[in-house]
Amino acid sequence: LVFPGERKALAARRIVHGIVRSRARTDIVPIARVFTPRRAIAQSAAIALLDRIGPKAHLADVAMSGFFSMIRGDFVRAVSASDQRTTDATRTDADPFAEAAAGLRRLNERDLARVNEVILDQLQSPVSMIPELAGHLLESGGKRVRPLLTLSAAGMFDYDGEDHVRLAATVELIHAATLLHDDVVDGSKLRRGLTTANILWGNKESVLVGDFIFSRAFELMVSVGKLDVLRVLSRASGVIAEGEVMQLATQKNVDTTFEMYLAVIEAKTAALFSAAAEVGARVAVDGAAVHDRLASFGANLGVAFQLVDDALDYGGYESALGKNVGDDFREGKMTLPVVYALDRATAEEKDFWRRTLGEGRQRDGDLERARAILDANDALADTFACARRYAERALDDLAGAPANTHRDALAALAEVSAARTF
Repeated sequence: LVFPGERKALAARRIVHGIVRSRARTDIVPIARVFTPRRAIAQSAAIALLDRIGPKAHLADVAMSGFFSMIRGDFVRAVSASDQRTTDATRTDADPFAEAAAGLRRLNERDLARVNEVILDQLQSPVSMIPELAGHLLESGGKRVRPLLTLSAAGMFDYDGEDHVRLAATVELIHAATLLHDDVVDGSKLRRGLTTANILWGNKESVLVGDFIFSRAFELMVSVGKLDVLRVLSRASGVIAEGEVMQLATQKNVDTTFEMYLAVIEAKTAALFSAAAEVGARVAVDGAAVHDRLASFGANLGVAFQLVDDALDYGGYESALGKNVGDDFREGKMTLPVVYALDRATAEEKDFWRRTLGEGRQRDGDLERARAILDANDALADTFACARRYAERALDDLAGAPANTHRDALAALAEVSAARTF
């Protein structure tokens, strides 16, 4: 784990797992998920564990429940450290969205730690690859916006139960499963600054582990025992899949319209944002009008979020985004900046888009040329402007909500969602 490189970290996971198994002489759940390819976290978690395990040759005599409690504590601290590093890093960047997201995370810090514990429980499996592969994604950080929506939507109405934690974990598991599937479909190589699971383990493995995570998410949502919540989240899962299929249908289609694009992102991204906010309200308060307003808030925030994401694929920086800039261009995805540019294109520019996106014949310098066209046609600026309109709608959705710190934090996130740079 001292050496750089994700494959070496993966090998170290297996070595440590073998050491513990040989001492325990029992088929325990692998501790591999405690570790992460992010070296700073991997080292701190590994050192803490090895210091404890090292002198314990009698580990077989230790109660398994106590052992897992020890492991769980280090895992949660590692994930929490990752979340805190994300908070600290984004706070220093003076990015308005990053600061708002960090504020929302601080407000829900205790509940978010419990969400991480629930996620760990759901990833337990005697099949070692499952926690290894899933942990690679879940321990890599991320903004955790979707589960935070659930936590603060419930907190806004002074909810004091436990269901919001399980539902927030459900939302994050659904999101994680879709990311694993998306990376296979898109052939992505980088996610949150790390090599994607499909590159490290393979496409089949990523799809199957994604299926496992989906199944765990549904088990978790059923455990809440609320039919209306189950209906919202199960419907959102189906809509997300429909959105991915719709995106395949629009891929490389230079005749894609604004309405077609909007239908894709409303399903692919906004549906889970909407469900995350709605279920948080549903466990906390009765009233269809309130539920609808929170669902609308999440949907509008999700559209704004995806619009900015699509603009940053051409105008962002790889180090900040944690993924390859220009992936949408290379994959022939018809996002709003391109839709705008095509609507305003000269004959020569239309030929360029047909060759590069429609036919997939790309040459060196084409991405830079695409960026220049988008800038010249104000396509990126107008995409951000569209995102601001949806952010304003999200703010309107919160107008009748109780005035408290949770509403203020959600409003702050919506207000700056179109100013995101990562």
